[in-house]
Amino acid sequence: MCKKVLILEAIERHIVSLDWITLTLMGAFLLLATVRTAYPQRFEDFLSLLSSNKFMMFRGKKNKAFHPFNILLFFVHLISFSLLFYLFFSFFWKDTTLNPAFVFIRIATAYGSFVLLKFGLEKIVGNVFDLDPQIDSYLYQKISYRNFIGLILLIPSLIFVYTFTPTAFALYTLLGILVLSNFFSLLLIYRENQTLITGNWFYFILYLCALEIAPYIILYKLITI
Repeated sequence: MCKKVLILEAIERHIVSLDWITLTLMGAFLLLATVRTAYPQRFEDFLSLLSSNKFMMFRGKKNKAFHPFNILLFFVHLISFSLLFYLFFSFFWKDTTLNPAFVFIRIATAYGSFVLLKFGLEKIVGNVFDLDPQIDSYLYQKISYRNFIGLILLIPSLIFVYTFTPTAFALYTLLGILVLSNFFSLLLIYRENQTLITGNWFYFILYLCALEIAPYIILYKLITI
């Protein structure tokens, strides 16, 4: 009687741990819970940012960009944007041997440094041209809209991490929505400051080219080198 010998070949299985992403997202939701508990009315006004101007009119009178409410939401914004950029990196550079958590930390550090450096330069420009109140108001509005966008971005990030494996089309679509959202928020801010801009067209164009367009072009060049 012939015996059939079954030969099993071991196949190495690569499993990517999501523990660090889970902990990062838990940190983001913990920050949101802290903000919701500490500033309930302000947070409620913030959530209606797109449908109502109440948050900008009442909460933005003192233009405190470094209010604890904004600082806590900025960390949520930082986590949300960095996670999106990490998803791009992990999709298009699958062969990298770098530790995923280390990649995310590098992305978050680079993005946070970029935003804070740009913020600091805008403050310096406002001080040099004696436009501190106007620049403070502008920065308060801009960081509020960016924080709101960051909050919304948590939803697709959760879907891409735990439910639906992202495709190139989905990621590029999300990136396009992100760019359009930022552009739309800037239009809203410029419309609210139309009187100031109309009387200072030269300075506005100079600012737009130097601090709103040039930094992103430089960043793009650095990334694609």
